[in-house]
Order: sequence, then structure tokens, then C-alpha cells
Amino acid sequence: MPNQISRRALVALPFAIHASAKTIEVKVKEIHATYEDFKYRTPIKFGGNVVDRVTMLNVNTVIEDGMGKASKGFSSMSMGNVWSFPSKVHSYDETLAAMKDLASEVERITGKAGASGHPIDINVALEPEHLKAAAAVSQRRGLKEAIPKLCSLVTISPFDAAIHDAYGKLLGRSCYQTYGKDCMRQDLGHYIGKEFKGEYLSQYVLPKPKATMPLYHLVGAVDPIFEADIKQKVGDGLPETLAEWIRYNGLRNIKIKLNGEDPKWDQERVLAVHRACLQTMPSIQRKDWVYSLDFNEKCPNVAYLIDVLKKIEAQDASAYQRIQYIEQPTKRDLKADRANVMHAAAKLKPVVIDESLTDQESLMLCREMGYSGAALKACKGQSEALLMAAVAQKYKMFLCVQDLTCPGASLIHSAGLAAHVPGVAAIEANARQYCPAANKGWEDRFPGIFKIKDGLVKTGELTGNGLAAGLQM
Repeated sequence: MPNQISRRALVALPFAIHASAKTIEVKVKEIHATYEDFKYRTPIKFGGNVVDRVTMLNVNTVIEDGMGKASKGFSSMSMGNVWSFPSKVHSYDETLAAMKDLASEVERITGKAGASGHPIDINVALEPEHLKAAAAVSQRRGLKEAIPKLCSLVTISPFDAAIHDAYGKLLGRSCYQTYGKDCMRQDLGHYIGKEFKGEYLSQYVLPKPKATMPLYHLVGAVDPIFEADIKQKVGDGLPETLAEWIRYNGLRNIKIKLNGEDPKWDQERVLAVHRACLQTMPSIQRKDWVYSLDFNEKCPNVAYLIDVLKKIEAQDASAYQRIQYIEQPTKRDLKADRANVMHAAAKLKPVVIDESLTDQESLMLCREMGYSGAALKACKGQSEALLMAAVAQKYKMFLCVQDLTCPGASLIHSAGLAAHVPGVAAIEANARQYCPAANKGWEDRFPGIFKIKDGLVKTGELTGNGLAAGLQM
């Protein structure tokens, strides 16, 4: 991000309650990471990869203000190495081990840096050090492919979020009520450029969550749509076909994973989902459902995307009309793929970047290349997501918040982000499909988030302090 203050400069800031600006600055006193492993009830396929497990990175922290008052914070995030560190030369275990190694370095750096300020100041100051640590880990482990920046952001994200959580709890309020001038010494111009001079994040963040938001249900590339598609039943009592999920959760929004390598397969997949919806939605009196299409960067070029969209429209105009937006159709490295501009595609449907969005530079480049929207993710960090949300809103871009199969506390974080950013219309939450075991214990505490009956996530429940989960482990 531009205008990043150096770590040395931030650490030098007075560590106290800054009376003239009435800001409250804190320091990290303790921070620790632990892990949990879960198997998926059924595999998920995306980007040509099949995933059947997840490792959760859980972070506990203690912060302290200048008067010695302490507060605890907690955050959790799916490590998502297959998505954030896709590799043809390193195995799943190798990329996961690299992420765990980096997490240890992030824990060490964050715990010993002594940086003080608002949580966003701490993140901005320490991110360069964390990225240097990622390069060092890559070298030390002899990786043939270095840890990508996206993977680094995923690893850093629960450390950043835990500090935001603790900060909100310190003040006895939601962390989304801590982004104004009463808490932040610096305005947005300091972090993201002169266009934002005099503005604060509070102008781009809702102080209270939206009452409800539609749930985006995922149809993975190997998920059965119809009964005939089932090769072997899971038999655990949960739905197994799309029709069963529609009735079980009262669905309104369907996200469809596509392969990007076979246009006929892709268009038929969308039309098959549409047929299932046409057959089933009337049984729950649903008329207003929509789709999003996710190619996970597998389209060889923008012409492929346009061809698939036009053929869907030609075969069934009603299916085409229900497509709300397209996610990351081509390669994530925008600089290496400059020929694949999205101007023509974005005239048909909003086209958002997901894997490509790792900083403000990438967001501005995507606009130049014709992308019309951005996918925010809690797994890229609370600080990063909110700053990018402000930039995207300034330029009137389409916004969505995407999942990383986030269960438990990580879903609370992701749902809270979606519910507090204006313009985000729905919440993606697929851990209930693939990893419900990791949601155990959360359903009764937040029934409106984890027990979906009418296709809506009741985000109005997220009124607790910090990230709203109220959890300390």
C-alpha cells in the first residue's frame, strides 16, 4: 500500500492515549498461534484441484493501552494452501509446512516488534517485515517456488484480525466502530493516497451490521446436482444434491464452480444447475434466485469467457439473466497477463478480481484492465480488506465478500466483514457443506449465522464486541 509508514517510524509514535486527537493506541503484549485439523465430509474441487481437508490457524493475543489496561483477542482462519499457494512442484504437505513456518515467524515478529498504534497502524508497519520473513522461509526451506504474497496474507490474516478483535473488546464496542477519528490518529490519505485526505474508514464501514444477507451456496465442480450424479452417498443426514440443499436452506444465491478448460462442459454445468433450480425453487416459493460463476482463473483468455456467456444466453436467456457476476476468469498474475483485458466482458456482467487482489496496486491495475469489481476476503486480513473496500467504494466498483471454506470463528469474521461493508449483497459460507464438523459448538451460539432456513444469514446477531465472536481460548 502506498504511503506505508516504516516500522521504525511507527514504533516511535507515543504509546499512550493521544489526548489532542483523542485516539487510543495499543501495543501487542502476547500473541500465540495454534492449529486444528478437520477432514471434509465431501471433497471440493476448484481450479483443477480437489481438496478434502483443512488446517485452521487460531491466534490468541493480549494487547495493552498506554494506561496499562489489557484486553484479549482471538481470530481463526482456514490456511487454504491449495488456493493461496497453488504449486505443480510442491505437495500439499510442503506448502502447508511452509505456511506453518511462516506463521511462527509472524508470531515472533508481531510479539517482539513493540509496534504501537491503532490495529491498522500495527498491520501496515509490520506487513513488510512479514513479507521479508516469507522470502526468508522460502529460501531456508529451499522452495523451488517462493511463498506467494497471497499466501503470506492468508497466514498473516488471523494475527491481524486478533488484534482488531482485542482492540474492540478493549473499548467495549464492535471493531467496526473503531475506524473513525476518535480511534485513528491518521486519516485514509495517510494509508491509501491523497484522494482520501481528511476521510476515515468509518465513512466506508457501517457501524452496525445489516440485519440479514443472502447466503451464497456453492456447487463445486464435482458436487452432484441431481440424484443420478451421486456416485456414493455420504449418508450423514445432510443434503447430497442441489435440490436437497435448496429445500434444506431455502437458497436464493448459487455459486457455480467451472473448469475454464472445456466451454461445452462449463455452459452445460450452468444450465444443469439452472434446470435443478427451475424444478425445485417453486417448492419453496422462491422466484428471485441468482448465480455467480467462478472459473478460478482457468479460462485461457477473455474470449473463452465471452463465448461461454453468449452460448448460455443463446440456450437459455433466463439462466443468463440470473448471473449476478463473474469471479476471476483468467490468471491471477495481472502484470503477466495484460492482454486479457475485461472491458468487453464487464459490459455483459460484473467481473471481479479475487486471487489477484493483494494490495492497492493490483486493485488499480484491475480497473485499468477492465475489471468492474473486487472480491474482499477476511483471509487477506481485516486491515487490508477494509482499506481495499474504501478504495473500491470510491471508484464505485462492484463488491462481494468471498469464502475460504471458513468455519466457526472464521465465518463470524467473514460474515461480519460482509455485513459491515456497504454494497456487499450476499455472504458466501460453504463450510456447512464441506466441513460441518468444524462448526460444532457454534450453531447454538449464533443460530442465525450457522442454521440457514430461508436462504438468509441473520447478520444482525453480530453485535458483540471486537469481531463479534466473543471467543477467547
